[in-house]
Amino acid sequence: MKFSEMIYQRPELETLTAEMTALTARLKDADRYETAREVFLEKEKLDKRVQTQATLAEVRHTIDTRDAFYDEEVKFWNNAMPELQEYAQAWTKTMLASPFRKDFAAEYGDLMFVNAEIQLKTFSPEIIPELQQENDLTQEYEKLLASAQIPFENGVYTLSQLSPFKNDPDDGRRLAAWQAEGGWYKANQPKLDEIYDKLVRLRDTMGRKLGYDGYTELGYYRMGRNCYTKEDVEKFRAAVVEYLVPVADSIYKEQAERLGKSYPLSFADAALEFRSGNPKPAGSADDILAAGKKFYDELSPETSRFFRMMLDDKLMDVLSTEGKAGGGYCTSIPDYDVPFIFANFNGTQHDVEVVTHEAGHAFAAWMNRDRIPLETVWPSMEGCEVHSMSMEFMAWPWAEDFFGVDARKFRYSHLAGALTFIPYGTMVDHFQHVVYEKPEMTPAERHAVWKELLGVYMPWMKLDGEIPFYAEGEGWQRQSHIYSSPFYYIDYCLAQTVALQFWAMLQSDRSAACPFDPQCLRSVCRKAKTWLSEYDLSGIR
Repeated sequence: MKFSEMIYQRPELETLTAEMTALTARLKDADRYETAREVFLEKEKLDKRVQTQATLAEVRHTIDTRDAFYDEEVKFWNNAMPELQEYAQAWTKTMLASPFRKDFAAEYGDLMFVNAEIQLKTFSPEIIPELQQENDLTQEYEKLLASAQIPFENGVYTLSQLSPFKNDPDDGRRLAAWQAEGGWYKANQPKLDEIYDKLVRLRDTMGRKLGYDGYTELGYYRMGRNCYTKEDVEKFRAAVVEYLVPVADSIYKEQAERLGKSYPLSFADAALEFRSGNPKPAGSADDILAAGKKFYDELSPETSRFFRMMLDDKLMDVLSTEGKAGGGYCTSIPDYDVPFIFANFNGTQHDVEVVTHEAGHAFAAWMNRDRIPLETVWPSMEGCEVHSMSMEFMAWPWAEDFFGVDARKFRYSHLAGALTFIPYGTMVDHFQHVVYEKPEMTPAERHAVWKELLGVYMPWMKLDGEIPFYAEGEGWQRQSHIYSSPFYYIDYCLAQTVALQFWAMLQSDRSAACPFDPQCLRSVCRKAKTWLSEYDLSGIR
């Protein structure tokens, strides 16, 4: 079924809570496993129905945040989801206490019980008002960014539409684009500061109401982390500073030399990898999707069926338009057993990476679409990001289809970008740990923390005041995850480390470790640095 034909209907909250209460009671009263299993599968269907309607509202809202109907529907879900959580928790407690727990684990695996134990640590009816306010504030942030109308040269652009100018080969034009974008953020900084300040204090309050010493421990539980800890992340951060920052630093020094620029680089100059311009897709959005179809057709029979389905049922919305939320994501629509990809094509290299990255998520979810319980269709976040980032590297043999004459530039840029991303992503995580350890900080103090961390994780950046928004330590405000998904970002870094291991294997055998081990990161860095230093850039300026 095409996405446009999928029917959205707001459910009656009282009806949902009554259904959940009745199912919980029936589970509690079950006198044999077959009966309990029947109730469990009915609950699965209810969860799919609820998630489908909530997802349809959210996706259609992000496609056009100006749509009044779906704006109101998202507000409904912002309030409904925390209230439903109370009934979901009652179900979870009953499952955990069930005399048939071993039977469930034997048939469906014990992971759902491991995750259920974590889930219980994230909620109490006492924090429903804070959860509702948190949802409203993240929606307010999203709509603020989507509303951006930035005058530049002879036009007016959204944040996404301005992006191609931010890596224009002309130094003056590129700098002007960065200054125009930074100027918009500066003009809206009081509101950005206000939203984040409220979010931090709300989350700190939730943590304390649940008995934690602030938000951090609760944040880890909310991310569903069942296999690594804050101490593991701290160990990873130390390895990034020791092994990866020097490699990334050398990449930017070589870039400065190619560009004829002094080191360290300004934010505007760091965005330009080659004097002749960054790699660009060879053609229109339709051409990119056609190249994607060829890639997935030739990769495997399964990926071919998957991507053709995505195209036929129009399960991708990729063009950058006014009123559209920023960024990109992949989600699932459970009742229809399909994923959906949201993106903002703007004529840059990133457009192609969406077709591989987000489709990596989508393919994994599609292959898992029949899994029970529903929560295991998507694994933990770092697992999800391994799927997407590894798919990016698997597309390398088809780079000519996507980039034409810029294919050689792309391969260098993609690997260099994977390496230089990890210090940035790790900095995002480090920043959030500091913020939630000191929730009383003022906005100015938070900006100072970001600026200090720039010196640790991104020493190649010149903080010279040329673009005040970035140079004064405020650039974190454009990273939506910091507002909407606290502590998510380290998952990208862990996954990128694993994806680089896939890249290394693909270099030696296409048919053919733990990211917390410092030697893993060290080994990947060494191999990637050697590849970049030996890569043929002759004829490319």
